[in-house]
Amino acid sequence: MTAIRQAPVGLAPIGPGTHAPGHAARAVAASLGIAFGVVAVLAVLLYLVSALGTTGVAIASVAALVPFLLVLLTIRWVDRWEPEPRPALIFAVLWGAGVAVSVALIFDLGVQIVLSVSGGAPNDFVQAAVQAPLVEESAKGFGVLLLFWINRRHFDGPVDGIVYAASVAAGFAFTENILYFGRVLVENGLGAAFLFTFVARGVFSPFAHVLFTSCTGFAIGMVAERGRGAAAGFGAYLLGLIPAVILHALWNGGLSLAANTIEYYLLIEVPIFLGAVAVVLVVRGRERAITRARLGEYAQAGWFTPQEVALISTPSGRKQALRWADTQRDPRGKKAAMNRLIRDATRLGHARQRLLQGRATIGRTPDEQELLARIVADRTLLTS
Repeated sequence: MTAIRQAPVGLAPIGPGTHAPGHAARAVAASLGIAFGVVAVLAVLLYLVSALGTTGVAIASVAALVPFLLVLLTIRWVDRWEPEPRPALIFAVLWGAGVAVSVALIFDLGVQIVLSVSGGAPNDFVQAAVQAPLVEESAKGFGVLLLFWINRRHFDGPVDGIVYAASVAAGFAFTENILYFGRVLVENGLGAAFLFTFVARGVFSPFAHVLFTSCTGFAIGMVAERGRGAAAGFGAYLLGLIPAVILHALWNGGLSLAANTIEYYLLIEVPIFLGAVAVVLVVRGRERAITRARLGEYAQAGWFTPQEVALISTPSGRKQALRWADTQRDPRGKKAAMNRLIRDATRLGHARQRLLQGRATIGRTPDEQELLARIVADRTLLTS
């Protein structure tokens, strides 16, 4: 691990706005957004307790934690290359668990009131295959759109869109599972029916909502990658809703109509899920390629060696670098410094990508010299 070279960069600066005037306003907006999400979650929790009882909600919540944690671990794996800010991810989960669920419940209540007044009868299939996909995907996807509008600094492309959408979906599915598990528990107790519902929703379909909403996140992410504005983001939101709603309706309606639900699941839903996994792997590969290409430009300018670029821009290289840090004196400190170096070098590459796409002035962008100074400081710690 050779020391980083402190030569003139010779590249255009990433841009002004290291301390953009709107940064404080965005921090306040993030705090208010999280607070709003918490209030919405508490309101939904009160509704669930009133409908299912404290014990029912408690047991259902424990069961719902299993698929929820599985999805969160998957999101962390997808997001590990250039992690999104934690407040944004917390907001996304709260939006799904509180706001989106509230919208769906209120809309459903409105439909029931209209049917009661008009003398109409509810149609379970229409509710499952039409109403739920339209309302739920619109509400979940709007949370992703808000992050695009407010958090542009950390919304670089389709991977980020998928991560935010999956986080919203994880929160929504968690609350929805509490509702489903709790209802079964109240009606049938802790027996075979409860176990069947847990296996069906928690084991066979923990990623269903993630798959649906990720379509919207992917569409918004593509617009973000091209540096488009708020109006284009809204257009991408509407466009992404189309596959999201279709897949959601296919899931709900197909399972309701299929003569053999297991066969339908294996022949239709599993291939769709595998296709989605393939898309995620492709866009994650593009994210790594961007890091490698942009850091390669800095290597040409003398800031990195080609070997260092390979270490930072490949998963195996990063593991090798962290293993090296573990063998040094003060391994904890060295590993922390290596993690910071990898993080800042990745941010440097993506900040440069924003410049090349004309997005350097979006949000608070640390300039080139600031990021390089952090990298030099970390390398000093690693070589001392």
